[in-house]
Amino acid sequence: MNSALIAKRKIFARLSIAAGNTVQAGAILAAYFSLRVSQLAHSPLTAISTMLLTWGLLYFSCHAIAHWLVGRVVGIRFLHYTVGGTANPEGWPPGLRWIFEHFPFFGVQTEKASMQNAGPKARAVMWAAGVTSSAVIPTVAVFWAWRSRVPGSRLFFLFAIFWAMGTLASNWTSHTGDFSKAKRALGNSSGFSET
Repeated sequence: MNSALIAKRKIFARLSIAAGNTVQAGAILAAYFSLRVSQLAHSPLTAISTMLLTWGLLYFSCHAIAHWLVGRVVGIRFLHYTVGGTANPEGWPPGLRWIFEHFPFFGVQTEKASMQNAGPKARAVMWAAGVTSSAVIPTVAVFWAWRSRVPGSRLFFLFAIFWAMGTLASNWTSHTGDFSKAKRALGNSSGFSET
């Protein structure tokens, strides 16, 4: 059953851990600079577009690296990153589902023995880290933009909160969502090996 759920994800590429961390860290750094541009821009169009870019870069770049970072802290080892469609297609409404199945999300492949040797809490924390970071970090960036009075940021902050709540809720209720994997890990199941 687990492999059937993983098989739904369309993999476009595999990257080494070093390469994946470099790409994601670079995107997170680019998001920081994009946010600074949005705060300092004199043009409302530049401010709004760089704020949106910041949110997108963070949303798509902090998930898998959070799994990796937290996983390493709790003793879980990883084999490589994958780039492919979402691992949680049923968490999206039909209109967005097709887009997110074909959009290049980062995933990270755990080492099987490492996952089996990790305790339930360690596995649960590692699973929860990805979706939590995807919901919280981009929302905090937009909040920062709002506090800096970036044009349009108040409305976009409300959107970001709504999106974050939807992200968390869909991962809680979906069988393939990270929170569901965390709940199964606490139930002493080793869960899936790919995020």
